[in-house]
Amino acid sequence: MQPAAQNGGGEPIIRVEKLTARYGDRTVFDRVSFEVQRGEVFVILGGSGCGKSTMLKHVIGQYKPASGRILIDGLDVAAAEGAEYLRVTEKFGVMYQMGALFGSMTLIENVSLPLEEFTDLPPDAIEAIAASKLRMVGLAGFERFMPAEISGGMAKRAAIARAMARDPQILFLDEPSAGLDPITSAELDELILQLSRSLGVTFVVVTHELPSIYTIADRCIMLDKETKGIIATGKPQDLRDHSENAWVRRFFNREAAAS
Repeated sequence: MQPAAQNGGGEPIIRVEKLTARYGDRTVFDRVSFEVQRGEVFVILGGSGCGKSTMLKHVIGQYKPASGRILIDGLDVAAAEGAEYLRVTEKFGVMYQMGALFGSMTLIENVSLPLEEFTDLPPDAIEAIAASKLRMVGLAGFERFMPAEISGGMAKRAAIARAMARDPQILFLDEPSAGLDPITSAELDELILQLSRSLGVTFVVVTHELPSIYTIADRCIMLDKETKGIIATGKPQDLRDHSENAWVRRFFNREAAAS
C-alpha cells in the first residue's frame, strides 16, 4: 500500500500509466505505472542503464512514449502541445545532471532566464525574484559570480534556484549528488529537505546514491534493466530490510552479488 502524501492524501500530482519507452528497436522499460503524491520526496533509482534519466525525460515531456501516458496535475504531458504544454511546464522546474548552467552568464542571469522567457515581468522584478531564489539556496552574495568561479556544490544549488524561478509545484532533480564529495552531498540533501518542508514542493529525484536516498526519500521506485520494469516500491529502509527480492536487498545494503 502506498503511503499518503504529506499534505494528507488526495489525487496524485503525477500519474504514470503503462508507460513504454523505446530507442529504435530497444525497449528501455515496458508498461510501467506509478504515482507521486503531493508534497513527497520521491526517488527513482536502479542500477546503471536501467532508464532512470530516460524516465525523467519522459515525465517532463522531452521524450514521447511509445505507449502509455503521463499526467501532471491531471494534464496529459505527451498529448499537450503549444499553449497547453506551456501550462504543463509552469507546474515543474528541472535541475539537469551536472547543473547545466550557462557558462557565459552570471548566476543571477541564469536564474532570471526562465522568468525572462516565460513571463512579462519587468527587469527589476525579475532580478528581485532571482536574487530571492539564490538566497533560498544559500547563495546570497554570489549573484554576480560566473559558474566557473564557484564550486560544484554551489553550481548545483544555483541550478536548483533556477528550477524554482517560476514557483513550480514539482522539482525534478537529475543526479543532484553526482560528482560531489560526501560533505557537500549531505549539505545538498539537507537543502532538499528544507525546501520540501518550507515550500511544500513535490520532489522527484533521480539518483543511485544510497546515503542521499536514505536521507531524503519518502518513497522510491527501483527500475530494473533486465525486467524492463519496476521491481520494488516503498520506503528505502523497508526495501533494505524486508524486500523479498534478493537483488533489491543487496542494492540497498551495498553487497556484492554472490559468486
